[in-house]
Amino acid sequence: MEILTVIIVLALVCCSFAVSASAGLGGSLLLVPTLSLFLGAKEGVALAALLLAMNNVAKIIAYRKTLPFRAAAGITVLIVLGAALGSTVLVRAPERVVWVAVVAMFVVSVVVERKQIGRVKAGLAPVLAFVSGASSGFSGTSGPLKGVAIRNLDLGRRHFVGAASLASFAGDATKTAIFAEAQLLTRPSVLLALAAVPLMALGTWFGSTMNERAGERSFAVLFWSVMVGYSVRLGIFIL
Repeated sequence: MEILTVIIVLALVCCSFAVSASAGLGGSLLLVPTLSLFLGAKEGVALAALLLAMNNVAKIIAYRKTLPFRAAAGITVLIVLGAALGSTVLVRAPERVVWVAVVAMFVVSVVVERKQIGRVKAGLAPVLAFVSGASSGFSGTSGPLKGVAIRNLDLGRRHFVGAASLASFAGDATKTAIFAEAQLLTRPSVLLALAAVPLMALGTWFGSTMNERAGERSFAVLFWSVMVGYSVRLGIFIL
């Protein structure tokens, strides 16, 4: 890639880190299409998994005082299992079918959230967590399902981001291991990942500061804005 292209890609990567650190998720919303556009779909998804796993380490450090290990344990395990399945088996599934399923699940999740149906929400959370891991394995995107699954834990905004960071790191690390074994990451991808390391600290600091200063209502608006963004992106691909 040319120098100007690299600068643009790194700027978008930094923005994705900031969004992820402020909302707890949303990094792949910008990161996956950006990297796929310049590197190709498979390598873009693989590099996104590596960058997001690395960035989640920075987020875990930033939110170390609000990491709900026990509350997030079940969802994290299901996301890891789903990510492993998605990276190895579901990568061969028709992408159109997957996108339709993700959008459909998001619509159901929004309705459940709006209606505040406690039992249904609790019942859906494990399913959403597993499917989110599976969808992220072959599409690079898990935000809508993972976000709503973690939302069901009824955590405060900083504990929410802490839970999302733990779950995301586990899922992305699983995908990265599988993609690395499949040799999907080339030398330019590794160099780009190294160049993005300093941006992780900058993006995480900025996003964490935004999260800390935001009220609960502002955070809810940010959360659902990210969710709508995921759905619009998936809807465009379906059409």
